[in-house]
Amino acid sequence: MLDCRPRPGAGPLSAPLLEDPVLSHSDPATGLPVGPRLKPAADTGADHVSKDVLALVLKSVDDDKAEDIVQIDLRGRSDVADYMVICSGRSSRQVASIAEKLADRLKQDMRISVRMEGKETGDWVLIDAGDVIVHVFRPEVRDFYQLEKMWLPAGSVSAAAPSAQD
Repeated sequence: MLDCRPRPGAGPLSAPLLEDPVLSHSDPATGLPVGPRLKPAADTGADHVSKDVLALVLKSVDDDKAEDIVQIDLRGRSDVADYMVICSGRSSRQVASIAEKLADRLKQDMRISVRMEGKETGDWVLIDAGDVIVHVFRPEVRDFYQLEKMWLPAGSVSAAAPSAQD
């Protein structure tokens, strides 16, 4: 919905101010300004929480035989999350299974309830675990969207090696 209020100080024939509420920086429920996500202080140990979640995510997807696991550090580059993990499953069934088992492990081991999108089709499942975002793809879909190209620094896409190969 667009805000079509007249601009302050503009005459009656001027164009209205068009503001997209999706792109504005205010809470739609309260209308109050919302700033970027606050980062924890370095000495509080809160950063270890996102690293612990990341470690559990990497172990889980590796245990479930995900392929081409890539870990991307988003700290300082995005307010969305601290880390992103991208991996592939060989089939729609495996993609959905990797996502479901990851959600179960996060809930059991860390008491984190995740939000998940795309599990029904199994082509691309997005798992939002707060500070860690996980994308599980079928290989063809992953090749099409090329998220690594968007999020990894230039030149490191071809050098992106699987991060959980131990």
